[in-house]
Parts: sequence; structure tokens; C-alpha cells
Amino acid sequence: MPIRIILLLMASLCSATFSTVLPAHPLSAYAAADGYGGFMAGFFHPVLGWDHLLAMLSVGIISAQIGGAAIWRVPLTFVTTMVVGGLLGYLALPFLPMEVGIALSVVFLGAFITLKPHVRTPWAMAFVAFFALFHGYAHGAEMPVLVKPWIYAAGFVFGTALIHIAGVAIGWFMTRSTALAYGLRASGAVIAGAGIWFLMQTLQGATL
Repeated sequence: MPIRIILLLMASLCSATFSTVLPAHPLSAYAAADGYGGFMAGFFHPVLGWDHLLAMLSVGIISAQIGGAAIWRVPLTFVTTMVVGGLLGYLALPFLPMEVGIALSVVFLGAFITLKPHVRTPWAMAFVAFFALFHGYAHGAEMPVLVKPWIYAAGFVFGTALIHIAGVAIGWFMTRSTALAYGLRASGAVIAGAGIWFLMQTLQGATL
């Protein structure tokens, strides 16, 4: 128990420090994307956007924590639902506040890693699917006008899949020992803290 408390305190301190220099969408992400065209623009959007990256890594980690068929079912559910959200965004259909939903996804997915609740795979699939809609909507809504939609979509699907695979690998490795598993759960607190910062920035921007 003392080890858990110490790890969570360390995670909170790291989160507070990390969040002060952590932009959700760095300019380099879009500069790089614009320079490489449709597929690479789609690829870099989740890879270089910190909010997308942390959420998608978390999905992979969560699937590894659950284990079994969840290792592929949970990430596949996220990607599939994200494509649906991307279509909604591309068509500019009415939707819930996009940036708020993305920030909350980082908060709750990070909290899931830390708390590690015992849930059945279908519930985990539904959990990530809800947030995948927000991420997909962002990809679709921010799609460059001149690129071919299916090429851009292939890029962000490929990028998302790679991030999920990285998350699964991290989760699988970190659950091999008790000490590493504590560290993994502490990292969830860092992710959740970053999500809170993203949310504060989003809400602050909405009031200006």
C-alpha cells in the first residue's frame, strides 16, 4: 500500500510538471502533415497530437491489462468506431463538443489504467467506442480540403493502429511483474492529469 501511494504521488507531480509544457496539438504536427500530403497528413494527426496519442496509447494499454480477446477486440472497436466518427465530422453533422470529449477521453482512459477495474470485454469495448467517436469526428472535421478523403482516412487509421499496437506492447511488458504493473498504473495517473490539463485549456479557450 505505501508503494502505491508513493507512485501515485510521484505521478501527480510528474503530471503537473509535464502538463505545463504539453500542447494538445503542436504546430509541428500540422506543419509536417501539410508538407507530406493526404496519407501522411492523416497519419501524423493522431501520432503528433498529444491528446490523440495519449488516448490511443491508453486504449492499447487497457486492452493488455484486461487480456484475452480484449487485446484485439478493444483496439479494433476503437478504430472501427473512430471511422464512423470521422464520417460524421467530414459531413459536418451536429455532434457533442468535440474537444471536450477528447480531453475527457484522456482523463477517463488514464484513470482506467490507474484504477484497473475488473470489467468484461464488451463493457470495455463500449467504453472506448464512445470516446472513439470524438477522436474520429476531430479527424474528419479537420481534414484538409484538398486531400482525397479515403487517403487521409487510411492515414489516420494506420497511425491509430500503430499507436494501439505500441500501447498493447507497453501494457503487456509492464504487466509482467508486480513492480512494473504499479509503474504502469502510476503512468495512468500522469495521463489522466494531462487530460485534466487539456480539458482546462479547452474550457478556458471556450470562455475567451
